[in-house]
Amino acid sequence: MANHDISLGNTSLDASSEATIEEVIDISTDLLSQGQMLVEMLFRTWNLYQLLIALGVFVFAHLLRASLGPRIRAWMAARENWPKWRMRVLVVVHQRLSAIFFVTLIWAVIYLMREVTWPSRSYLLSIIGTLAFAWLGIVFATRLIKSPLLRKLVRYGAWIWATLQILGLLDTAERLLDSIGFSIGEIRFSLLLLVQGLVILGVLIALARFFTTTTATRIIANEDISPSMQVLIVKGVQIAFYGAAFFLGVRALGIDLTGLAVLSGAIGVGLGFGLQKVVSNLVSGVIILLDKSIKPGDVISLGDTFGWINSLGARYVSVVTRDGREYLIPNEDLITGQVVNWSHSNDFVRLDIHFGTAYHDNPHEVRRIAIEAAQSVDRVLSDRNTVCHIVGFGDSSVDYILRFWIKDPTGGLTNIRGNVFLALWDAFDANGISIPFPQREVKLLESEQVTVKIDQP
Repeated sequence: MANHDISLGNTSLDASSEATIEEVIDISTDLLSQGQMLVEMLFRTWNLYQLLIALGVFVFAHLLRASLGPRIRAWMAARENWPKWRMRVLVVVHQRLSAIFFVTLIWAVIYLMREVTWPSRSYLLSIIGTLAFAWLGIVFATRLIKSPLLRKLVRYGAWIWATLQILGLLDTAERLLDSIGFSIGEIRFSLLLLVQGLVILGVLIALARFFTTTTATRIIANEDISPSMQVLIVKGVQIAFYGAAFFLGVRALGIDLTGLAVLSGAIGVGLGFGLQKVVSNLVSGVIILLDKSIKPGDVISLGDTFGWINSLGARYVSVVTRDGREYLIPNEDLITGQVVNWSHSNDFVRLDIHFGTAYHDNPHEVRRIAIEAAQSVDRVLSDRNTVCHIVGFGDSSVDYILRFWIKDPTGGLTNIRGNVFLALWDAFDANGISIPFPQREVKLLESEQVTVKIDQP
């Protein structure tokens, strides 16, 4: 019984395949016959005349381009004060002068021939003029697409569609593409469905990208929204627009998504187990944006990494260090690890410097000079008190700590400490304050024994 069912299934599949092949052959034969009729029509007397007229117009258009092109370019060069968008339009027009001249001249010839002779005597010229005008319009329209690869794909696809439409072969081409495919249950997949899907999804995604970019620009320009909320809103808008574009595209193709519910659920479970880290980073990114613990522009320290946050991504945070390196830190590490945010609530940062002076120097003068030296550095804040305290009596020096404030941690911490140390050196040298260091003195006695004595000031 099972073998009988299998044989019936194979018979059904074979019959379907044979029907599809026969349909493809019939449509191809129809196209060949139409092409043969077109070739035969071209060799008629008046059609040959029209082809020669079109060829002459084509040559004359190129001669006009060679003659007037340099003059138009010189005229464009004299318009340096014009807006950039207008100059870009002129450049595109200058690049397509031959096509513009051809379209203009051929339609002038068509209009003249319709006035002096029968309309059928200019039928082929009308087709050529319509094709040339459509192709030229597509070229100008696709210039709005920034991506070169996408621009070429859209341009060639539109050229093919316009040509088939004007020649009256669009229905036959659709039947040919629809005949090449296969069925899964109640859903039929064909080349026509693939082409339609690419076109519809491409248009919807382009619209979604345009609206997303426009909305993101307005959100970022709104100063009343915090940077972290701006990132969160922009991500939400992107998900909403692109998700709606995909859903509408699939529905426009007539694909029922309810039939894919079980399959999508199984895929979701598999992805949940296999991509735990990715999902964890995504959820951590949303938490970071919601609790506002870090935001673009904050200065953070995570382990040995110190820098400021350049951007917040869905999976990672971009941190740029002072040496120009950009670290991509997973969002999960920022949630589970200890992060020092130097500018969480404000931009004020207090730095400490340790130094020591000799015992014979007056500590009151040392403190005063150290505070004045620190305040002479540009980045040290004068509206916040700089203090200097004695923290201990060492073996060879009186130990101090100097504390001062800055407001721009993104400018670096090592360089400001170095500048303060240099200011201390200059101030101590000018006031005769010495910075001691351990000294060892060796004395040889008259006896044979050698005694080493270590003196520490």
